[in-house]
Amino acid sequence: MRSFIKLSNNLNYWAVVPAAGVGQRMGSACPKQYLSLLGKPILQHTLEKLLQTNVQGVVVSLAAEDNYWSQLPTLPRVWTAPGGTERSDSVRHALEKLLTFPEVKPNDWVLVHDAARPCVRVSDIQNLMQTVADYPIGGLLANPVRDTMKRADTQNCVTETVSRQQLWHALTPQMFRLQLLYDALTTAAIQGYPVTDESQAIELMGYSPVLVSSHPDNIKITHPDDLALAALFLQQQNNV
Repeated sequence: MRSFIKLSNNLNYWAVVPAAGVGQRMGSACPKQYLSLLGKPILQHTLEKLLQTNVQGVVVSLAAEDNYWSQLPTLPRVWTAPGGTERSDSVRHALEKLLTFPEVKPNDWVLVHDAARPCVRVSDIQNLMQTVADYPIGGLLANPVRDTMKRADTQNCVTETVSRQQLWHALTPQMFRLQLLYDALTTAAIQGYPVTDESQAIELMGYSPVLVSSHPDNIKITHPDDLALAALFLQQQNNV
């Protein structure tokens, strides 16, 4: 594991939400982050959760042809940035926007959260922030794998059973130092290495992020059936 100098935690927290995707697997006419969930767009639920924490502000990366963002209510401390071809590009553009703010420090914390994870619990976000605050590199919400894991070939036939010991499902938010994350994503882009989440970019720099357990209702809305499940989870959370 690469060494890292521990820095002061007297810094601000910011959030980034990449929302430039079209959500093809949902099969809907509009991007999935704008589908209605309990009377609000999914993205609005997500932003409201983040704004309930002590983040200083949120930058949302939007596609150039996005015609839906203007239909959301104006939320305080929310800015936009251009989206990119890949998720990592959208996150990088949002970080570039943050780095132009005079009050932002390179070592501030930034939390990157999926637009389509509206069920994340505020308590889980706060637990991530508190747990990782004393960790020099950063970390992410995740869940240990509970099911038996199978590897398949191109015909979906099992080739082996994979041990689930020490395997985790990576979730979001993922929280890292702003400049470190920007450098990691930029390096991956220059090298042409496709990264599917922020932790992977940090790992490629030689660091080992810490995993922080999340409640299992922190689902990502990907398929049509997920909408009903997300609605159930949100209703359960609101009734607690």
